[in-house]
Amino acid sequence: MKALIIGAGGVGTVATQKIAANPVFTEVMLASRTKSKCDAVAAAIGGNRVQTAQVDADSVPALCELFRSFKPDIVVNLALPYQDLTIMDACLECGCNYLDTANYEPKDEAHFEYSWQWAYQDRFKAAGLTAILGCGFDPGVTAIFTAYAAKHHFDEIHYLDIVDCNAGNHGMAFATNFNPEINIREVTQKGRYYQNGEWVVTEPHEIHKPLHYPEVGERESYLIYHEELESLVKNYPTIKRARFWMTFGQEYLTHLRVIQNIGMARIDPIMYNGVEIVPIQFLKAVLPDPKSLGANYHGQTSIGCRIRGIKDGKEHTYYIYNNCDHEKAFRETGTQAVSFTTGVPAALGASMWAKGLWRGAGVFNVEEFDPDPFLKELGEQGLPWHELFDVDIEL
Repeated sequence: MKALIIGAGGVGTVATQKIAANPVFTEVMLASRTKSKCDAVAAAIGGNRVQTAQVDADSVPALCELFRSFKPDIVVNLALPYQDLTIMDACLECGCNYLDTANYEPKDEAHFEYSWQWAYQDRFKAAGLTAILGCGFDPGVTAIFTAYAAKHHFDEIHYLDIVDCNAGNHGMAFATNFNPEINIREVTQKGRYYQNGEWVVTEPHEIHKPLHYPEVGERESYLIYHEELESLVKNYPTIKRARFWMTFGQEYLTHLRVIQNIGMARIDPIMYNGVEIVPIQFLKAVLPDPKSLGANYHGQTSIGCRIRGIKDGKEHTYYIYNNCDHEKAFRETGTQAVSFTTGVPAALGASMWAKGLWRGAGVFNVEEFDPDPFLKELGEQGLPWHELFDVDIEL
């Protein structure tokens, strides 16, 4: 099996290491817009295990030239969400299977929706190819946790709350844990949650409450919209309410508010000294590279699903989660825990496909596959998970 990874940031670094270490893949290639980044990752892995290439992921012809040359069985898209559709187009044209970690969003609008990628269903089905969407941690493992809960512990899931806490400290006044442009677009949009068959829209960070996280303690948690909610309520129609919560420190929120107030979060182009620039892209250039944060990052992430539902006619609660230590992640991969928790599931999802465990013609969200083989290996890959039964889930 040949795997081609696109994107050499923190997530791409982790996924490439994990894929290169997996004997199911006979050949591995890492490609990005900047080949030197790929070369550095490949050199760190060593043994000439990883080939590298330069590619413009915005260009279907450029992607197809690379795909036809390397002939990958599966393409692991860890580039920007803006590039999902061009990479899917190239996969269809060249007969490659596809996996990503984040749903498509247009460059000119901070908007997350699966409709653009779900629209590829018939074409992937006709081509006999598999497209796996959202195989990071959230989306990704959170949806697989939900599928596992539905398979083993509930007849009906009624209430789903996905909780994402980063209790780490990198010592920077302000930095984002993944691509700053995508991160700021995501957390500054309006909140949205699902209730009784409808989507309820809230102002950014309007709803918040303290929640307790294992080994971390109490952290203020804010209701935001996250893409896996859209697919989970579709695939589990018994869900009455689904929400996503994320922790933010006050200093982070203050910086974010200032960035918005002075116009640096704008995604529309402006003229500066006769040159057209996008403010948020300029901001990305001056903020710390997320990949550089790992060396001084301490503390843990804690991400999981808090679920209430019915089993054998009785109501039960269930909390399934992973805690990931920033320092351990850095020792293993040279990246911080946010990159680690996204890169490991992407590599494992590619492995599930390569082993024939997650297959099918068409476009799939991860919860549509059997969660058991994935979760069986997740702990071995560095992300052990834990279950709590009939506890106070606070929500």
